[in-house]
Amino acid sequence: MTKRNWFGYALLTAFAVASLTVPVPFADAREKMRDRLRERIAERMGADEGPKVPGGETISYGSNALQNLDIWRAKDAKGPAPLVVFVHGGGWKRGSKDNATGQYKPVHYPQLGYAFASINYRLVPDATVEQQAADVAGAVKALIDRAGALGIDRRRIVIMGHSAGAHLVALVGTDEKYLRGAGLSFSDIAGVIPIDGAAYDVPAQMKDGPPIMQATYKQAFGTDPARQKALSPTLQAPRPNAPQFLLLYVQRPDGVRQAEALGKALAAGGSKVERGSFPGEGLQGHAEINRRLGDPGYAPTATVDAWLKRVFSR
Repeated sequence: MTKRNWFGYALLTAFAVASLTVPVPFADAREKMRDRLRERIAERMGADEGPKVPGGETISYGSNALQNLDIWRAKDAKGPAPLVVFVHGGGWKRGSKDNATGQYKPVHYPQLGYAFASINYRLVPDATVEQQAADVAGAVKALIDRAGALGIDRRRIVIMGHSAGAHLVALVGTDEKYLRGAGLSFSDIAGVIPIDGAAYDVPAQMKDGPPIMQATYKQAFGTDPARQKALSPTLQAPRPNAPQFLLLYVQRPDGVRQAEALGKALAAGGSKVERGSFPGEGLQGHAEINRRLGDPGYAPTATVDAWLKRVFSR
């Protein structure tokens, strides 16, 4: 049994023990223990093994310690290179560019002739989701401002995010106020790749999503229906949006349901939408599509490569 599998087995065993019936006075403590164990499982399974990919340059885009990013320049570029900007997941409250980017992306995309950046952003509860979306836009602005020095083609930028990061890039791609706040617009974004998100319609997800995630959603989105709607890419999509989207997802029922609804809303709003549906279930499939994206032997990699080639050739 590998170290990763042994760790997961140990946590799942502990989770099973924590799930046994206990006296009512201990119910709250039991639920908190279960939540902590679930989060530890999620963090471990979604994390990279090994050190951060070398060769990146770190840039600050704000005064907060988390407002920074790493960028890997395109290999053998003969002119300004397209840019892929990645936004990590972690339930809006955890994760970082150092442990949730994946080991393949910073190598694969520069080898294709694209610059690749992975950003940090402020986390809940110290920041709001609105501020996180503003951080995504602010990071893009910082890269555009340095386009000449970094060898970036500012007119060929795609934003990509996984899980909570998928929600954030979809929100930035459907509600232009975040880009406008950074002095940008939808014309500065060539496309958006949300990867296996499940909170594109926040009210629906808080009503029908997995019970395990409800505390996380409430912490991130609160209880005000107007705010939940404003933070829902699917409900913002009838407006003008970023021009192109590629929605990637595995076979988690709520993720599939949410991605399909977002795709319909985006198409109705005038965006060109493509989808990539891949094998994978539960937390393991959710983590794998992020961890392995960029691996030439992993099917979603070819789908993304072909889509990027089309988008960047325009």
